[in-house]
Amino acid sequence: MNAKLRLGPLPSAETIKLTITVPVGLKTQLDRYAALHSETWGETVLAADLIPHMLTQFILRDKAFKAAMRRERSRPHALDQS
Repeated sequence: MNAKLRLGPLPSAETIKLTITVPVGLKTQLDRYAALHSETWGETVLAADLIPHMLTQFILRDKAFKAAMRRERSRPHALDQS
């Protein structure tokens, strides 16, 4: 199958463990996505391994978040004025 998935091959990265709780239906969808991702890219991947990359892509595409980060970077910080 040559599906055009939004999430490409997974890069290596330094990690930290974070525990989350998701609804059963979301876990089912994540498992389905992981199976399709594995089939598409020829590498077995678990849903839990995909979640950080999905969240990264979500944040990178969030225009309101990007705008807020630009405003924060351009604002002088109290600690910087010493």
